Amino acid sequence: MPKNRFIVILILLALLLPFISGLLNFYTDWLFFVETGFSSVFTTTLYAKTGAGLLFGGLIFIFVQANLYYTNRGQFPLSGIFIVGGSNLRLNRDEAVRFVKPVSIIVSIVLALIAGNWGSMQWEELLLFTHRLDVGTVDPVIGKDIGFYLFSLPFIEMLKAFASFTLVATTAVAGAVYFVRGGIILTDRGASIDVRVRRHLAVLVGIFACVIAAGFYLDSFRLLFSNNGSFYGAGYVDVNSRLMTCKVLTFLTPLAGIMLAAGIWKGTWRMALLPPVILFALYFIGISVYPALLQKFKVAPNELALETPYIENNIKFTRLGYDLDKIETIPFDVDTKLSSADITNNAATIKNIRLWDHAPLLKTYSQLQQIRTYYKFFDVDNDRYLVNGQYTQVMLSPRELSYADLPSKNWINERLIFTHGNGITFGPVSRISKEGLPEFFVKDIPPVSLADIKVTRPEIYFGELSNDYVVVKTRVPEFSYPTATGNINTTYTGKGGVAIDSLLRKSLFAAKFKTEKILLSSDITAESRILYNRNINQRVKALAPFLRFEGDPYMVVDEKGGLTWIIDAYTHSDRLPCSKPLKGGINYMRNSVKAVVDAYDGSVNFYISDSADVLAKVYNRMFPGLFKPLSAMPEHLRRHLRYPHQFLQLQASLFAAYHMTDPKVFYNKENLWQVPALGEKPMEPYYTIMKLPGEKTEEYVLLLPFTPSNRDNLAAWLTARCDGANYGKIRAYTFPRDRLIYGPKQIDARINQDSFISQQLTLWNQRGSEVIRGSMLVIPIEKSLLYVQPLFLAADKAGLPELKRVIVAFGDEVVMEENLELALQRLFGGRKAFAAMPSAVTPETRGAPATLAKEAMGIYEKAINLQRQGNWPGYGEELRKLEQVLRQMAK
Repeated sequence: MPKNRFIVILILLALLLPFISGLLNFYTDWLFFVETGFSSVFTTTLYAKTGAGLLFGGLIFIFVQANLYYTNRGQFPLSGIFIVGGSNLRLNRDEAVRFVKPVSIIVSIVLALIAGNWGSMQWEELLLFTHRLDVGTVDPVIGKDIGFYLFSLPFIEMLKAFASFTLVATTAVAGAVYFVRGGIILTDRGASIDVRVRRHLAVLVGIFACVIAAGFYLDSFRLLFSNNGSFYGAGYVDVNSRLMTCKVLTFLTPLAGIMLAAGIWKGTWRMALLPPVILFALYFIGISVYPALLQKFKVAPNELALETPYIENNIKFTRLGYDLDKIETIPFDVDTKLSSADITNNAATIKNIRLWDHAPLLKTYSQLQQIRTYYKFFDVDNDRYLVNGQYTQVMLSPRELSYADLPSKNWINERLIFTHGNGITFGPVSRISKEGLPEFFVKDIPPVSLADIKVTRPEIYFGELSNDYVVVKTRVPEFSYPTATGNINTTYTGKGGVAIDSLLRKSLFAAKFKTEKILLSSDITAESRILYNRNINQRVKALAPFLRFEGDPYMVVDEKGGLTWIIDAYTHSDRLPCSKPLKGGINYMRNSVKAVVDAYDGSVNFYISDSADVLAKVYNRMFPGLFKPLSAMPEHLRRHLRYPHQFLQLQASLFAAYHMTDPKVFYNKENLWQVPALGEKPMEPYYTIMKLPGEKTEEYVLLLPFTPSNRDNLAAWLTARCDGANYGKIRAYTFPRDRLIYGPKQIDARINQDSFISQQLTLWNQRGSEVIRGSMLVIPIEKSLLYVQPLFLAADKAGLPELKRVIVAFGDEVVMEENLELALQRLFGGRKAFAAMPSAVTPETRGAPATLAKEAMGIYEKAINLQRQGNWPGYGEELRKLEQVLRQMAK
């Protein structure tokens, strides 16, 4: 007996533990939403989940019980022993009937729980349907507003799936009860069904036929998502065969269901089976056979003529789905007449050409500025600031705390002492020291500013590497940063986190994070707060799970010296008709939301950046307190909004084909573009500061070139504007098709063919150094193009990358120099033209004439020795150094 009780207790615990765990998560989630100020979002979602769960669970329970009530009312002549499969299985029917009602109630409850759980997961479809809006654009085939596909169709399909499941489950349960009660008898000659059972089955079959008819009705809308090979959406065969078949089947299926139900009701099986057979034949002919014949004998020989209107639909709705309509196409008549005066007039562009690539710079930052092993630079972000009065493109990397690299891992260290990262490393994109290392505007711990950008609140409690939780305001001082004389401590003063000022809350969080230390620690006081959901990506996803977030957040230094994260968010759908889908089925996407997270207190704000997006409008109706207009964003943050490079890359991949708006040109792929590739990976969009053609001032833009498909010359370049009122505007500048404009791959080939450059690269490699060739940048200046590629040297793969050379190509010339300034001097001549540019030559090389003369003599002697040894690459390199010194002396 005690053993049985123990087993019962174990079973009860096994049932209760998931429930208790769910309650814990529910309560801590509620506290998190209250902390962030979005409790209304939590309650709206909760009401929707609860309402949907109760609705679907209640409906299936009522329907099943109603059918079981009818089933149990029947009296059947057979009772006592019944036989299944001859004499192998004998059951006492009277004994089994006693268990029918309790078992059927349990089954109904289980089905209700399953349906309720499934229904609660459909909360988003329910809310989208109840807050739906019309778009004002109708589909070109059926004539429904696009809002129907985005908001109503998913909900209707959900109802249809629920109805199908309910009917199948009810039929199975009712059939089992009838079998036990004697309404269905299995014998060696087959099944014998009582008339009452047949009539009940007839009603269910009739209802199910209506559900199947609804499925055919929905299939007519699904035709608009077809893949027709050369285009997406309904094609000629779909419209002229399958669509008509779906309409006919929608009308005939209920009639066939009535006839089938009547046949079952009367017991005339021929009458019952004939309608489904006819219906299946019609479906097979109308959906498969006739469309195949129509495609082969009519469409294939005249495909372009017949499919033209449907290709137009695909072009129109794909451009709508990915916001390609806003791209303005402008001819760009390129020439090679760039002069030193033009370089001077575009000094801001030249100064901001990005020489530091993300990967080498991340390694360099890690070795120069990581300070301690438990700090880590996870990523390098590109942005622009007004630095000392100049509009400057910069590279910025937060110094986060890496919990995996803590020297001593224990609960107190990980949760109470090491609670946050510290500061940033921040520098210009183009300046290099004499040693080939980056210059800094902000560096070290605590932050040392070498410009007018100040960081006054360097602590990073919420970041990309943050662990799941820490406890602050405890009796244990928090580690802030190390110094030569010892560690500096700090205490959190922010408003973030949840107070754990009671035994109950301590117990709850101890259970949630599966540690008793939160409950037992004497270091936690009534003032202590627990910070959780500290990873910024997880934090915003928890608040707005219906949005997709870009995986590359970037940090901004605000006007008060605080650190703030900006994350681009997207509304999306897979329900836009005639639009080309991405991998995963999405065929509608907008960068409509900017999420802002404070790195110190974790406060979150969502701003709608595309007020024209219908999905953003509906989400705003669903959650009135979640979003703010972009005008409510502080001006100092608005100045740092960037057009997301991942979204432009996505748009570019589609625009490569969908810039062709003529269906004939699109069908023949006469002007198909592609994003150029250097090596295996296609080029990625890159930020730069430049003066766009026709504009008077420089601005921060995102740029990406195109080449013709399977060709290496340039076809166009795409640019997304990021500043002020021009944010989000995209232009495609197309090159003339009657002349050769070098593409990145052709410039790369010319670099490899240059004897001096190839010899120098070979020499460096032979010395054991790793040569890293940076990104090839195509920089439009006036009506010309400059090609710039930095070269990095590292002692080995783990070594410190140093920016040693810059390759610049213009027209038919390719040069390699120690820095961009010298390369441009060689290409365009003159010194005065570069007076406005920031020189990468350090003060040591600008010394007195005597010092320069001595340096020149040393270089000359070294060159002569290399000449005698036959080391011609080295000899040429020394001559180049000598030229630089002589130019300095000639000032």
